[in-house]
Amino acid sequence: MDWGMENRMKRIFQSDGRAVMLACDHGYFLGPISKLEDPAKTITPLLSYADSIMLTRGVLRNCIDPASKTPIILRVSGGNSIIGKALSNEGLTASMEDAIRLNVAAVTLSIYVGTDHEHQTIINLSRLVDEGERYGIPVLAVTAVGKELEKRDARFLALCCRIAAEMGSQMVKTYYCSDFEKVVNSCPVPLVIAGGPKLETELDVFNLAADAVRDGAKGVDMGRNIWQNENPIAMIKGIRHIVHEGGTAKEAYRMYLELSRGKGRKAAGRKK
Repeated sequence: MDWGMENRMKRIFQSDGRAVMLACDHGYFLGPISKLEDPAKTITPLLSYADSIMLTRGVLRNCIDPASKTPIILRVSGGNSIIGKALSNEGLTASMEDAIRLNVAAVTLSIYVGTDHEHQTIINLSRLVDEGERYGIPVLAVTAVGKELEKRDARFLALCCRIAAEMGSQMVKTYYCSDFEKVVNSCPVPLVIAGGPKLETELDVFNLAADAVRDGAKGVDMGRNIWQNENPIAMIKGIRHIVHEGGTAKEAYRMYLELSRGKGRKAAGRKK
């Protein structure tokens, strides 16, 4: 791995080899979903707690302070929407030259294995890897399933992750599942897990993160389960406790409750 590539990877994965990524790229196909109507308002308070942030070039240019030191993982695929016929029908939507202009740490795109657009999205990945190797920019492949969430089992995800690694991606974002160790053991590059749709309770989120790290994930790339929470800073601090400090889900939940109560006390003491 060239120096520039390795340097960018080490900006994303900390000295312990793990990462807390904050996914904020949902608008590229979901539009202004809850809590991302005003991206800057939601993202800015969380920047200092994330090891990196995933977003599109439009949100980056218009909503993120250029003085921010948080590494950027740039979403470079799209062309689909939640109301379109096929969520899997994605193409490349940003050039590597633009990624360089934006000084990103990595680029990311989705592959849709097992769909009508499997071939085009895997070819997209291969071409992006070629460009990344040319300029020393790593690629995060996302093993997307579109609207078919039932596909998230170990056999299917192992197939997706291995294909992504075989195409040359330096890291892969996937879903946690039963027998996740099989997915990890068959993929030669680091895996981070997605949070997916917002879970029912905070403890569910912490259990997901703790189970994934225990079973070999190198971190998380969560979005809605952090910034759609009433206390997003408390949530991301709890996730960091699990990923970087080896904490348990219960410890993270206690931390979340304590931080949330503290926020409530401060609010109650403010003058109206």
